[in-house]
Amino acid sequence: MKNWHIVLLSLLGIAGGYLYWRMIGCSTGSCPITSHWYSSSAVGGVMGYLSGGLLTDFRKKTGK
Repeated sequence: MKNWHIVLLSLLGIAGGYLYWRMIGCSTGSCPITSHWYSSSAVGGVMGYLSGGLLTDFRKKTGK
């Protein structure tokens, strides 16, 4: 698989978003991102995906 790191970082982001919701979350329920597990996980997954894209660009520039 050519872009395995993008998939890995996306999955880690999803897990991190879920854990953030589970451990910290939003006590009032009015937070748009952290009040539901699925929105927090989705944002974490997007952040992981974007981080994987940055890693791909960095690896292309360094020639590795």
